[in-house]
Amino acid sequence: MTNFAEDVIAGVTGHMNGDHGEDNLLIARAFGYPEASESTMVGVTGDAGIWRVIDAAGEHELSVPWPAAPISERAEIRREVVLVYRAACKALGIDAREEHQAEPAGHGEHGGHAHGGNPHAAHGGNPHAAHGGNPHAAAEYADGGKPFSVVVRESSWGDHSSSEGATFMEDIMRGKATKQDYIDLSVQHYFMYLALEEATAQHAGNATLAPFHRAELERIAALEADLAFLIGADWADQIAAVPATDAYAARIREVSAEGWIPGLIAHHYTRYLGDLSGGQMIARRVAKQHGLEGDGLSFYDFTALGSLDEFKAGYRGALDALGVTLNEAEQQRMLAEVGAAYGFNTAVFVDLGKAKLEAAAAA
Repeated sequence: MTNFAEDVIAGVTGHMNGDHGEDNLLIARAFGYPEASESTMVGVTGDAGIWRVIDAAGEHELSVPWPAAPISERAEIRREVVLVYRAACKALGIDAREEHQAEPAGHGEHGGHAHGGNPHAAHGGNPHAAHGGNPHAAAEYADGGKPFSVVVRESSWGDHSSSEGATFMEDIMRGKATKQDYIDLSVQHYFMYLALEEATAQHAGNATLAPFHRAELERIAALEADLAFLIGADWADQIAAVPATDAYAARIREVSAEGWIPGLIAHHYTRYLGDLSGGQMIARRVAKQHGLEGDGLSFYDFTALGSLDEFKAGYRGALDALGVTLNEAEQQRMLAEVGAAYGFNTAVFVDLGKAKLEAAAAA
């Protein structure tokens, strides 16, 4: 059985939980837990995908064998996840999303289509940010194929650079992390969102950005309340960004200063759509594990937006409309920035994991 590197597992599970929460739930309901209320992908092996499922009877671990198992390459994982998703849809008698109705590329072959690296994905000089987009994605859309929102979503399946400690986020999703881990993550969110919300404020009148941003999305006030509750009134004197967070914030500010709105939307999409999808699972897990109810979890509370599913659907519609206005080179550049944003995000988890190990060694 192939044991994938921890950074690969973190990248795949982070993508599935961030962008495909509904698919996780369909898979759980089709493969043994028809009353599942929550499903989180927590692992990947050469033989199967692994999900943590919650239903009325409690918590379960679900292992779903890959249709073409065993697999051994990172590029094969996406193909197998799509096949599992399609099988789940068939079992439940529902239609798969249009982009997944055809056979996934490489089905029946080892290797499939690898999502190649993009040299522009390492903006800002961050060596962790080499999360490559799919170099074919924009061309497919330009030829009348996939909607741009689908192209953007699929571009985030690129490889992640090797990283010792990328299990930091996986531990939170599995309920293995400490309360201090959650606090440390919240601190990094504060510095990320300072940069992002400064940038959106600087371009508040921009017609291209307007369909994506609403005031109800903004997280700084919520983060300040959470940190005051979790750390204390002097929280601002006790926090610091890890190096990857500094690099992440610097890149957002660089994009904003350039006035490159599609690049800013790439970061906006990566952060806020993640909060509205996988972030909601994190909130439920942390609330249950650490006994938090509201206080300390304000960051994940988006009730002011109304229906999150409706908001996300509208957001993806805005991405489709944006894609129509971009030529192929502009699409490629934006996809590379989405890849860079995912790379920065993964690098933050790596730095948090390293800091935790160093603190433990020093204790």
